[in-house]
Amino acid sequence: MRELKVVSHRRNEMIDITSDIQEIINDHMAKDPLCEDLQSPVPNLIHRYPDRVLFMVSSQCSVHCRFCMRKRKMGNPFIVSQKTVRDGIAYIKQNRYIHEVILSGGDPLLLEDEELHSIMDQLRSITHVEIIRIHTRIPCTLPQRITPALADMLRKHHPVFINIHFNHPDEITDESSSACAILADTGIPLGSQTVLLKGVNNDPKIIKRLMQGLLKIRVKPYYLHHPDPVRGTAHFRTSIKEGLDIMKKLRGHISGLCIPNYMVDLPEGGGKVPLLPEYIKDFSEDRLTIENFEGKMFDYPED
Repeated sequence: MRELKVVSHRRNEMIDITSDIQEIINDHMAKDPLCEDLQSPVPNLIHRYPDRVLFMVSSQCSVHCRFCMRKRKMGNPFIVSQKTVRDGIAYIKQNRYIHEVILSGGDPLLLEDEELHSIMDQLRSITHVEIIRIHTRIPCTLPQRITPALADMLRKHHPVFINIHFNHPDEITDESSSACAILADTGIPLGSQTVLLKGVNNDPKIIKRLMQGLLKIRVKPYYLHHPDPVRGTAHFRTSIKEGLDIMKKLRGHISGLCIPNYMVDLPEGGGKVPLLPEYIKDFSEDRLTIENFEGKMFDYPED
């Protein structure tokens, strides 16, 4: 880490910020390694899987994550407009194979209640849309935004699912716990998506504390994401071998409810696939040799 001096164009004053020069180096990684833009039949709507779409309805976030996989778009107020939202809804309406819509961005919960209600109401009017899912970091980073009024509005659009982005147990505060309680008490199932980050949480003890803490506030661990190869984020990336080792140290040592799926998002639009530690050490026609969480080997009959 190094300190950079930045000139404010508003006040012509020097501001001290802590950053890392690697975040602005034009490295070998791509701005859009997952080829999201190539999978967008209309702007801000990604149709990677047959039955669901990711619909960007906001380009604003309560915090700009330095490892963001969509940093090429975040913070630009011109990315999302009323027209892109209308075009996205029209596309969903025309495609009967779409059963689930994931509202993302940016952060959908930074929209005003009325604006978010309007979008969800239009989606609910489409008969083949069965599930609405919201991806957000707000309960973690701006928990004051989660109000009873917002929860009551979301309740009107059930079935609604919310995946929240927590990366470290220190993010489970009294405030974020209360925000999650408001949503859970509304009957919204909550999940968590965590990014494995070098120097932040790439330690099995930290991940264990995080996953156990999430379950205590009624947030089901869902995904542990391997960081995407996005330009300017290489210094946050761990090895997949290290990620698999962390997962292996969770199994058997904490409740299965606490264990997320370790996911990698394949480049060029290949989609997400789960990665698992290797427990089957040998197999023949009639039996398998399987290693348990203690490292002990067991024979298991094939039939």
